[in-house]
Amino acid sequence: MTSRLGRGCRVAAALVTAVACHSAPARAAAHPAPSVSRTSDVVTWAASADRMGEGTAGRGYRMIVHTSVGGSGLRVRLTNAFGDRPLTLDSVRAGLRSHGPALRPGSDRPLTFGGARTVTVPAGAVAWSDPLPGGIPAGADLVVSLHTPDAAGPASGHRMALQTSYTAQGDHTAEVSGAAWTRRTGSWWYLDAVAVRPSRAGTGAVAALGDSLTDGRQSTPDLDHRWPDYLARRLNGSGSAVQGVADEGIAGNKVLADGAGQSALRRLDRDVLSQPGVRTILLFEGVNDLKAHTGVTAADLIAGYREIIRRAHAAGVCVVAATVGPFKGWPEWDQAAESVRQEVNHFLRTSRDADAVTDFDRTLRSPYDPERLSPAYDGGDHIHPNDRGMRALADTVAPNTLNCPR
Repeated sequence: MTSRLGRGCRVAAALVTAVACHSAPARAAAHPAPSVSRTSDVVTWAASADRMGEGTAGRGYRMIVHTSVGGSGLRVRLTNAFGDRPLTLDSVRAGLRSHGPALRPGSDRPLTFGGARTVTVPAGAVAWSDPLPGGIPAGADLVVSLHTPDAAGPASGHRMALQTSYTAQGDHTAEVSGAAWTRRTGSWWYLDAVAVRPSRAGTGAVAALGDSLTDGRQSTPDLDHRWPDYLARRLNGSGSAVQGVADEGIAGNKVLADGAGQSALRRLDRDVLSQPGVRTILLFEGVNDLKAHTGVTAADLIAGYREIIRRAHAAGVCVVAATVGPFKGWPEWDQAAESVRQEVNHFLRTSRDADAVTDFDRTLRSPYDPERLSPAYDGGDHIHPNDRGMRALADTVAPNTLNCPR
């Protein structure tokens, strides 16, 4: 390895320690581009948005997300990135989970957008909420409930959440009980980021930009066993200045071409560089490009990496590049794809384009056949690691490489 109402409000100390009741205007309009202070806010959870099929008017969503870094001034980012018409949300709330879809009593609070409790997000845009005073701890199950009266056309969200969330018809967002939330969903809808203001000055975040290995395929659902989750827990006890972790993996994603989500090159600004407090990108992507047999060469993939690195550096963000892991035994493996993988990994290990390199290939490969995933880490399909392999990837990352000043 080379490197956030006053009097009369009841407060749940774990989520809200100081709040002030107020009436809000009816509606706020979102702006196409996010506006977040990099100097104080830090992303604590994220999931890259993609097109999710048709939106449903009158539906409520109660989504469970897991924080990485704790702090005050909680904000959520709503996404209509793939919508073809404005999206109105007339209730958005945040609280802490008790169990299932039920909330911890007293923890749930309404979120506002420019002082309004209703927000309309234009097609192709995102909207950050106002900060909610009070604190939320690291490693907490945060519940974000929202209701949209008019959703139609393409919905935006994250398909493979590997986390059970809940839906209901009608607006039940303010209900503490989970009784109305009878339907389950394995996706996150219209929500792609959560940020806080950490108590320690200088705290930053790392964004893991990747494909299904980063999205967590083959890890155990509902246990937060993706490698970025293990990394978040590891950083939380490390004393590192980097404490936030944003998982920006999309299953099937490629560096160069659209398909399962926009390519890494196309989504880099929205999914990574616009996130608050991101200090470093951990780039772990490329296997889908080289195994697709579309004629992508090592030179093509290297040029894609260099473009991501160049744009990150121009934004003052460091890049830690991870080598591409083995996948012999996966149906699309052949010796030609393996040769490209080896050439790409040689470039990653020896070039100085990235600020540091994390050798995920070396961690994952079998000691008996380096073209194969180690049996101890194989999730069963010869390309995606199991929980043990996910932990091993997180353990490979040296925390000091994530705190690269630019």
